[in-house]
Amino acid sequence: MTWKTIRLELARTADHPDGSSAHAYVFRVPLDDQGFIEPKALAKAEKRPVVRRFWPGEADQSGVVIASSKGWVFSYKVGDEDDEAIFRLKDHPLKVGEYLTITETDGSELPFRVVSCHE
Repeated sequence: MTWKTIRLELARTADHPDGSSAHAYVFRVPLDDQGFIEPKALAKAEKRPVVRRFWPGEADQSGVVIASSKGWVFSYKVGDEDDEAIFRLKDHPLKVGEYLTITETDGSELPFRVVSCHE
């Protein structure tokens, strides 16, 4: 198990046919050898794993990565109203080139690509 810093960038969408490096998330989590989040290590962490959300025209947001009834989510405030669920993250490794779907707080689902994963 190794703690890794992950950067996700918006993949191709109708509004961004080439993707967008300006729409991004950066977070640090413990990963196993296959690139999956280690829930036990995360639960034992002295500090919550922080996520930063970067979005053009909006203030950067800082939150935490948590396990919830929705699966893994990015949470910015106490409660689940602002949680952004990461679709099927338990089934997808966090490796460069992999794609994830994040459900934004407004319910829209956006594809993101892992562009970096390092210690």
